[in-house]
Amino acid sequence: MTLYVSNTGLISPLHYFYQAESELQRASLDATRTTRQLEETIDNFEKQKIKDIKNIFSEFITIEMLFHGKALEIYTAAYQNIQNIDENEDLEVFRSSLYPPDYQSRLDIVRANSKSPLQRTGSSKSSLRMLQISSNRLRKDEEEEDDDEEEDDDEEELDAAKQER
Repeated sequence: MTLYVSNTGLISPLHYFYQAESELQRASLDATRTTRQLEETIDNFEKQKIKDIKNIFSEFITIEMLFHGKALEIYTAAYQNIQNIDENEDLEVFRSSLYPPDYQSRLDIVRANSKSPLQRTGSSKSSLRMLQISSNRLRKDEEEEDDDEEEDDDEEELDAAKQER
């Protein structure tokens, strides 16, 4: 049973079929276009994410390489300093620190301290010697202060005893 548009205004069912088919094609094209746009958006997002992650990891690795490179330089210098230690020389310095220096070595100390910084060699032996000299001076200063305090205490005791009489 087919209905045709007639003078009475009836619409045939074939017309509805063509209209539905047309709307289906339009909806199908819209869905395809939207899917393509969504895929492009997802691809662009993924590209940007990969690019960002690559930059972050590159910067992180660069910083870590700089850190570990600097650490390696420091460890290398420390290793070389340790290898340059002369055990016998250091043992001599230690043994000499056990005994107070004589008059001649005191003159050497004064001469060594009176040199300008440009004339000093900066060797480990002279550095250790300067450390030893400084500690000896500090010890002497402390002993002198102790002696002075003892003398002051003795004087105060004598003054107190005199006042009691």
